[in-house]
Amino acid sequence: MASWFRRLLHKPKPRSVESSLNASRSASSSPSSSSSSAESSGSSPGTSLARSVRSSPVSDINASGSARWAKSYDVCICHSEVDLELVEELVSYLEGQPESFRCFLQLRDAAPGSAVVTELCDAVQNSHCWVMLITPGFLRDPWCKYQMHQALAEAPMANGRTIPVLKDVDRKDYPKELRNVYYIYMALKENSFRQIRDTIARYLQELCRSSASRTE
Repeated sequence: MASWFRRLLHKPKPRSVESSLNASRSASSSPSSSSSSAESSGSSPGTSLARSVRSSPVSDINASGSARWAKSYDVCICHSEVDLELVEELVSYLEGQPESFRCFLQLRDAAPGSAVVTELCDAVQNSHCWVMLITPGFLRDPWCKYQMHQALAEAPMANGRTIPVLKDVDRKDYPKELRNVYYIYMALKENSFRQIRDTIARYLQELCRSSASRTE
């Protein structure tokens, strides 16, 4: 009885939310652990992009004066016109989230009369993140490849800003320019949308946190 009571007194306390979050980040940042998890779940290694906590604090991202508002858009969706219906669903989902993500959709947001090259470059430069919806149509579209190269030139090391999403494309056809970036494999649409949302939220949260720490 006494020994049982002593064990109860020395029972370790549960980890804090912060330490759990740090552990989750360290696990998702390891390519080897991501790959093994992906193989067991049947998804691509790219799903590790969105393996952070489900919802980031909206107040951190939406705070007035935060680094989020330094750019016009939170995310630019790079896609082929043949995938427009799917992209419109994704944009509707992202814009309907509590964070009200600001999405650039070319056919909706491009200025009439502007040059295509100018609009594509401006969309990349004025967005925090870039979702590349890599489909057979994307691989055939020279404008999609152009915008992909512009995004990589803007942020060569990615750092969470470039979010490739693979759909109906074999892994062997994954663009070689993105081989150093994990991708999300779109098997179930709802799950993929959630992973994209989490990845954008995580990047914006880290951006706002690092910006705030520099100003302190």
